[in-house]
Amino acid sequence: MSNERLLKVILSPHISEKASIATEKRREYVFKVVPDAAKDEIKSAIEFLFKTEVSSVRVLNVKTKPKRFGKIEGRSKAWKKAYVKLCEGCEISFASS
Repeated sequence: MSNERLLKVILSPHISEKASIATEKRREYVFKVVPDAAKDEIKSAIEFLFKTEVSSVRVLNVKTKPKRFGKIEGRSKAWKKAYVKLCEGCEISFASS
């Protein structure tokens, strides 16, 4: 897998209340990833970018939701989310990376 592809797989960390609870209790970090990313690509990208060891990756597709602004109706965008669990003693610091 090329380094260019690894740099494009991870779009951003997903910061939410649920994600911060997962980080504190289970050492799982949540990332927004490209829709065609596979688990092995996500694992390789996290290990390449943050120089850590990944023990497991869970992936889910976030579905669209109906949105409304006055009379204008639309839908939110669908996106892909990855829960990345790190090995013992490993952690990711977003402030220094």
